[in-house]
Amino acid sequence: MTSTFIIIAAFVCVASLVGAVAISFRGDEDTKVENRLKNFTSKNKPDNILKLGDDGILSKPLNNLPGKFEEFAEKFLNLQMYLDQAGLAIAPQKIIFMMLGLGFTTGVISAIISPTKIIVPLVALIFAMVPPAYVFWRRKVRLKKFSEQLPETLELIARALKAGHSLPAGIQLVAEQMPAPVGPEFARCYEEQNLGIALDDALEEMTKRVPNVDLRFFATAIVLQRTTGGDLSEILNKIGRLIRERFQIFGQIAALTGEGRLSGIVLLALPPVLFGTMLRLNYDYIMLLFEDPLGQKMLVGAIIMQLIGAFVIKKIIDIKV
Repeated sequence: MTSTFIIIAAFVCVASLVGAVAISFRGDEDTKVENRLKNFTSKNKPDNILKLGDDGILSKPLNNLPGKFEEFAEKFLNLQMYLDQAGLAIAPQKIIFMMLGLGFTTGVISAIISPTKIIVPLVALIFAMVPPAYVFWRRKVRLKKFSEQLPETLELIARALKAGHSLPAGIQLVAEQMPAPVGPEFARCYEEQNLGIALDDALEEMTKRVPNVDLRFFATAIVLQRTTGGDLSEILNKIGRLIRERFQIFGQIAALTGEGRLSGIVLLALPPVLFGTMLRLNYDYIMLLFEDPLGQKMLVGAIIMQLIGAFVIKKIIDIKV
């Protein structure tokens, strides 16, 4: 009876998760550009159109104001910003539902299978953190790739300016020639200024979407050049060369701190690996940490010291340039 209940519960949970993922990643029938153009060309324009200073301008249909959940997420969690920076077309509430679904599913399964009920909340919490961890990982990878593509992007705009093209034409050239994530971001910037937003404001919005200090330099240089004048192509070439030199310094720092990073990985991985080994060899001996009150305090203290050690090691090897 118990095995049959486990199989049915697992099947229902897996089917629910597959359905949630399928709904989350389902593509829209219209593209974002088509949706925006429909709102501009529609005869019945809404009265509550977003203004220039509002968040999310042109990132969604103008008549689609955020609801209560989106306002709460933007104010306290700001999941939408991280989803945009990760390049994921998923609503924040779907991430929340996936977290709750994974946590509940794994919690129920571990409560049925595991003889030790104290680890059920820990297992549920770990699996519930999988969706946000994936979002943060995608965001980190995307921002790193954007940084790597930025020097070539600036040099492409500089060459376009030297050839006699205007700055918007150079941005359009980047949108057409560069792959993601640089291409789509500059395409969105070009689209915004092409629909009537000032180029300075469009660049400012792009720097908010992509928190990159080099991109901020690029936007500041354009704003200053448009205000005071100067050779913008030369400025962009210097910024691109500066970024490449910083990447070289990053490589040297990574080589010099390689031993420290490897030592940190070994020191941080040793306790969990030893815990798993002892749990396999002597189960009753390790269970004292969960059953005895003193063992529980020791386990919490060990986890806290692990986190403090990871933070200290990261601060030692993380050298900002």
